[in-house]
Amino acid sequence: MVENGMAGLGDKIVIVTGASGGLGAACAEAFAAAQCRVALAARDAQKLRASAERIARKGGQALAVACDVTRRDEVIRLGAAVRAAWGDAQVLVNCAGIARAARFTEMADELWDRTLETNLTGAYNCCQVFLPAMIESCWGRIINIASTAAKVGYPHVAAYTSSKHGLLGLTRALALETARLGVTVNAICPGYVDDERTRENARLMAEKTGKTTQEILRLFAASAPQNRLIAPAEVAALAVFLAAEKLGAMTGQAINVDGGAVMV
Repeated sequence: MVENGMAGLGDKIVIVTGASGGLGAACAEAFAAAQCRVALAARDAQKLRASAERIARKGGQALAVACDVTRRDEVIRLGAAVRAAWGDAQVLVNCAGIARAARFTEMADELWDRTLETNLTGAYNCCQVFLPAMIESCWGRIINIASTAAKVGYPHVAAYTSSKHGLLGLTRALALETARLGVTVNAICPGYVDDERTRENARLMAEKTGKTTQEILRLFAASAPQNRLIAPAEVAALAVFLAAEKLGAMTGQAINVDGGAVMV
């Protein structure tokens, strides 16, 4: 594992949701590399175990707990499992999310409901369960993985954009409520990330437009001045940085990692 470095996070207890792949798995690996004890949560138990095993093979401490964040009872069980293994979580990374494209007039109500439940209510459930212990100990970090869609609108992703705008609002409200309690709450706003979710959306868009998946991925990349997709490790590195002991004055912020695509 890499050295703990400036983060000062050695032995902290971290929960990462959506950790079965993509950004969530990258965040879990980054915190484990910073010598944290990392609980990985996601619905897909098989993929989740694979993510935890990758961390363990590198010498990290990882605990895999299957959990649907849209269900408060399952989030409570996640907290109990982490507490039984290590104690109360000190860092929460809300990374669980879904993103499906659909023209608004053609969007099924189920897509709207599922997107809001996962991307916004899921984070709400986790904050409700894990924030009290952070307040009690006078130290905590909540990092919400939002999106540039939390700051600007995009066509054909009304549900996703609405959920991420809501997540940013939750971030700012919690930051104010916890400002004097030793807890920081921040958001990371990635652009198009080079992961399976982006590739799947590119494939679906290709089917609808007659273009190839690679052509769609190039269009995604071209939306950023750097003309590239964002590596999951770049987002994960920022998450570790935001959790650092020395960054206690940074709260209520929404930081873009998007190759310069959105400058607000």
